[in-house]
Amino acid sequence: MKTDKYIVGIGAANMDVAGRSRAPINLRDSNPGRMHTSVGGVTRNILENYVRLGGRAVLLSVVGDDIFGQKILLESGEAGIDVSHVRIVKDHGSSTYMSVLDSDGEMSVALSDMRIMENLSVDYLRDNDRIIRGARLIVTDPSIPEAVMDHLLDHYGRDIPVFVDPVSVAYADCIKEKQGRFYRIKPNELECELLSGRKIETEEDLWEAVKAIVSTGVKEVYVSRGKKGCLYYDSHGTWLTACLRPLEEAVNVTGAGDAFMAMLIYGHVYGMEKQDILNHACRAGLAAIMSADTINKEINIELLNKILEERL
Repeated sequence: MKTDKYIVGIGAANMDVAGRSRAPINLRDSNPGRMHTSVGGVTRNILENYVRLGGRAVLLSVVGDDIFGQKILLESGEAGIDVSHVRIVKDHGSSTYMSVLDSDGEMSVALSDMRIMENLSVDYLRDNDRIIRGARLIVTDPSIPEAVMDHLLDHYGRDIPVFVDPVSVAYADCIKEKQGRFYRIKPNELECELLSGRKIETEEDLWEAVKAIVSTGVKEVYVSRGKKGCLYYDSHGTWLTACLRPLEEAVNVTGAGDAFMAMLIYGHVYGMEKQDILNHACRAGLAAIMSADTINKEINIELLNKILEERL
């Protein structure tokens, strides 16, 4: 058993630009609001949440040689992520994610420019083979090129658990045919529909969809359901659910799934019971949406326990 509990994240690292309207959004018009920038990227966000919870993490990703790339590396390093192996691509802009939130904090629309991820190659993984093989687990997202994902699953997935966040319905389609090769998948309900090929209109439909995902070979599925909480199902037939009283007003919902996934990883690495993992993951999601930043800089186990006391 490995005693060094570091994990490796292979995937997106980008700059988030978020705008929140002061009033309900009028489409095809200018809406007064507030703008906010922060370092993001699904895999990078998961790692930052993870290290703030108390874990150790190494990021394998690519950034441009621009001001956004400098900021991504600086702030990720300051947060505690090992960024010494991130590749800097010359004459290329860094990955950027732009979201528009309605006045209630819910996402209205988002755009992403992740073309730089095409520079994350199989050779890059080979160059970092020792780092990857020393990890307790690997977390990734579907933004990486298909050949890189296949290499990751073929060469490391048999020995090291690989966790994946589908990110969106569009990205979930990229992993649908290979979903059974992952150890754990964390979809929302819409992504469950895509991955399972089943329409979800009732609670029973959701359970059947999750069963269909596990039948492909996935060991564990955690479904994040927003205000409805979350559920767990695994290849042993274990069903679990968790739900906390939602916040009266969300500040920024964009980082909830990343914090949720980070807590799932933390619980796995540190040997927590499945129900405790699920409960803590719901709390982590709530902690994320309390912050204007994609990452709640105050997130830790103590904060999650405090949320439990307040939101039961």
